Amino acid sequence: MARTHSRPSSPEPSASLIKRIKISHPTLHVATATNETLAAFASEVLESSNVAKLHKFYLESQPFHYALVGKLFQDDLLKRVKDECLGELSFTEKETDIYKVNQTGDLASLNYLDSSQLSLLPNLLKLRDALYSPEFRAFLQSVTGCGPLSGFKQDMSVNSYTKGCHLLNHDDVIGTRRVSYILYMPLPNYQLWQRDWGGALELYPTKPGPDGLPEPECVPSKSVAPSWNQFIFFEVQPGRSFHSVEEVVVGSGGEDGRERLSISGWFHAAQEGEEGYEAPVDEIELKSSREQLTNTQTAFKSYQSSESPTDRPPLPDVELSEEDITFLSEFINPAYLQTRTMQSLASRFVEESSLELHSFLTNSIAEALEPRLRDLDAHDGLGPDRNGKVPPHCSGVDAKNPDIVSADDATWSHFATNGTPTTPLPLGGTLSVNGIIPPVPAASATPVVPNPPSAWTLKGPPHKWRYCTLLPPSASAPAVSITPISAHPNPSEILRKLQDELFPSQAFRAWLAIVSRLLPIRHFVEARRFRPGLDYTLATSEEKEARLDVVLGLTPEVKDDESDEHETHAQRGWRAAEWGGWECYMAPHNEEDDPAVYRAGTYKKSDVLGHNTTKVADHDSNGANDHSVNGTNGHSNGTNGHSVDGTNGVNGKANGHPGSNGSKHSSPIGSPAPVANEEGEEAAMEVDEAEEDSTLLTVQPGFNRLLLVLRDERVMRFVKYVSAAAEGSRWDVCAEYEVGVVQEEGDDE
Repeated sequence: MARTHSRPSSPEPSASLIKRIKISHPTLHVATATNETLAAFASEVLESSNVAKLHKFYLESQPFHYALVGKLFQDDLLKRVKDECLGELSFTEKETDIYKVNQTGDLASLNYLDSSQLSLLPNLLKLRDALYSPEFRAFLQSVTGCGPLSGFKQDMSVNSYTKGCHLLNHDDVIGTRRVSYILYMPLPNYQLWQRDWGGALELYPTKPGPDGLPEPECVPSKSVAPSWNQFIFFEVQPGRSFHSVEEVVVGSGGEDGRERLSISGWFHAAQEGEEGYEAPVDEIELKSSREQLTNTQTAFKSYQSSESPTDRPPLPDVELSEEDITFLSEFINPAYLQTRTMQSLASRFVEESSLELHSFLTNSIAEALEPRLRDLDAHDGLGPDRNGKVPPHCSGVDAKNPDIVSADDATWSHFATNGTPTTPLPLGGTLSVNGIIPPVPAASATPVVPNPPSAWTLKGPPHKWRYCTLLPPSASAPAVSITPISAHPNPSEILRKLQDELFPSQAFRAWLAIVSRLLPIRHFVEARRFRPGLDYTLATSEEKEARLDVVLGLTPEVKDDESDEHETHAQRGWRAAEWGGWECYMAPHNEEDDPAVYRAGTYKKSDVLGHNTTKVADHDSNGANDHSVNGTNGHSNGTNGHSVDGTNGVNGKANGHPGSNGSKHSSPIGSPAPVANEEGEEAAMEVDEAEEDSTLLTVQPGFNRLLLVLRDERVMRFVKYVSAAAEGSRWDVCAEYEVGVVQEEGDDE
């Protein structure tokens, strides 16, 4: 059974908080209310009439209960807080499989500062004390019915989302969190944040999953754009409060002044010793998103058998039959079907446990597929003409899928303190509990010609993954056979051929057995499309058994601008790790380690670029000459005039799967990241080293490259979110194989 490991669903604050200030001993602090504290709030926020209106809105809101306050604090105070955050606090860029964000340390660390240090942050301290004051906690309890909240356990940080930053789907359930909140301070504060700048908070409806527990739909039904001084909050509910933050597509490095700045955090349940404290209950009715992720498993299929008495599984030392070679030659570059080449690849794979093979498909298929995939992206509104904007959720998939563009296009920017809209809504729509109902479009003199239905559909749930897979062929559609494969005009159907015919075939099974020295027992194969600004997978692993991952990357290469063909160009896009989409393998963590510390690592560009490979053109029409098989370790040896290199993703111990030749496969398992200490830069250096150690293998998207990885138990794997900046989708055919080991007679058990 595969699982996704526990990790903070939102970025955890780091130890660093104040610029150039050393931390002193803490002073215990419980927020208390004073007249000055209460004066920090905007007028009428805490009045009983407003509380009643917000409570009614909260109970009627969808897809789960939440409430909005359009103006929470006095504007002058919030502007001073903004200035202190930008001028005095230190932000750290953090990136994992689930988020990318610039974040300060936990503002609870203000308790560690002496009076001279606190004098640099008087307004931030005032705001924090107001948020956690008894009056405001009572306000939240009245609106949500959440029960007593702690004034002692404070949990908040300042987050800056600049271009490329995002937070993927999760439900916020960790520990004693009771209420989640965001206070928006988008910059510049005098300019209305535009919807197409990204950064909206997306709320997801749920549906029953296979085990009967609720899981999020693939598409959010409510979208809340940032607005100055707006405060949104909701009760943290296991398996229900699913939300995400859309990628911000403006403000690269904060250069143009635009960034989604906010203060966010959680109110925790009353702690032991506080009024209203209740001992934790061991069992809860619904599972959190982190707990649900442990129920992930792969639906393997068995190989079809001819039922012949002589039909036996392929053995690693048996050569391909003429029938196998004939079949595979329709798909695979003949260079990879030569006996000496396969033997060389097998030796490298046994040593390194991974390979990346360039120009894997025949020239005819590759040359037909690459431009057609580009054209399909352009047709679906996912090409470079988007200019880096986040596309609609329905882009590139079957039209029956819903999308928030038509269901709720409100910016929620103009609210009075009671949460009631005070200005006309966008698009001429009307407000309902379910969002914005758009007006009926006027009749057009020109009839709209519908596009042909897409061959793709969404696969979720998004708290585990979201990407597109091929729809099964229609039962009523006539069977069409086009030969050769490259002649098919529809690239989706070429991918279907690879998915349904090549990867599950007995011939490809035999080829894998020879190259990997393992015996594929069962298989799972799917063609995948990761759309820019929308799709990803989160980190999963197999807990008890190794798996053989086989991924055929089919992402078209980036087209360079017109320039001298002899000029050396700087890498950009996929190869420069600017667009995400890389396949990443990470070492398992020690279950005793704090996953919040373990998952706080950054996947730096250098980590990805360190695994770059150089594509060498295939000059011969049949792909038999000057072929490149490159890897990250840089070793090479010659076989039949080809460069055959292994991809070294191993950062730790080697561990054993004996092959049929008596060798052992190196297993890509690294050491877990240590827990950071409180020694400042030295601790940061240790964490950086641990981050590098925990990343075993990172492979950026490419076209016509086959990646083979022997993934040991508990090694985590994910495809990083594809940025809206990408000029097209990330495409692949991904297979996972249950594998066995052929044991020679006389081997010890």
